[in-house]
Amino acid sequence: MEKKALVYTGKAKKLYQTENAAVLFVEYLDQATALNGQKKDKVLGKGALNNQITSLIFEHLQQQKIPNHFIKKVSEHEQLIQAVEMIPLEVVVRNYAAGSFSKRLAIEEGTKLVTPIIEFYYKEDHIQFLKVATPAEIVEIKALALQINQALSQLFQRLNICLIDFKIEIGRTKANQLLLADEISPDTCRLWDLNTNEHLDKDVYRRELGEIVPVYEEVLQRLLTAN
Repeated sequence: MEKKALVYTGKAKKLYQTENAAVLFVEYLDQATALNGQKKDKVLGKGALNNQITSLIFEHLQQQKIPNHFIKKVSEHEQLIQAVEMIPLEVVVRNYAAGSFSKRLAIEEGTKLVTPIIEFYYKEDHIQFLKVATPAEIVEIKALALQINQALSQLFQRLNICLIDFKIEIGRTKANQLLLADEISPDTCRLWDLNTNEHLDKDVYRRELGEIVPVYEEVLQRLLTAN
């Protein structure tokens, strides 16, 4: 399957049409961004790491019967995905207080939440007003987010990693099925080493704690070892 016309360029990836209208070609970029684009750098090797990590995680989630748009990895920095209509809504699942959540509520980072908290980029009334998703879809998205959270938490626990929080995006198929889309990587998750609380995610870049590539390489190696 070959790349055709470029249809989307984002912060971390490009999407291309293929000869099959139902399939998109994804190219992960060697680029890191943070602070709403205020910080941006070329990081050699990051695209390949995110692609390989996301591919392994999506394959694992498919084995857990969690629907997602992943088809297959075709190279170190490229994959094929199912074309879906993206719901313009960021879904954040929090297991521990961290980042903006800690700042907003004055809760110390690392504090375990009694139950996972799901946050939306829009408030639910705004979602309905903007017709981003129906009330029934919101219920389904929440259930899917919690299912993903359970599967990811168990996976990372095996890797000696604590899943602090993560962001996902949801796609809608032509048959109106909702499924996990975009990516799951250290770019979209907060991951702390269970023994040391060392950051294994983009906070290393965001907070200038060190080099990002060795950290992502560590996450990939743990995933490969687990598989």
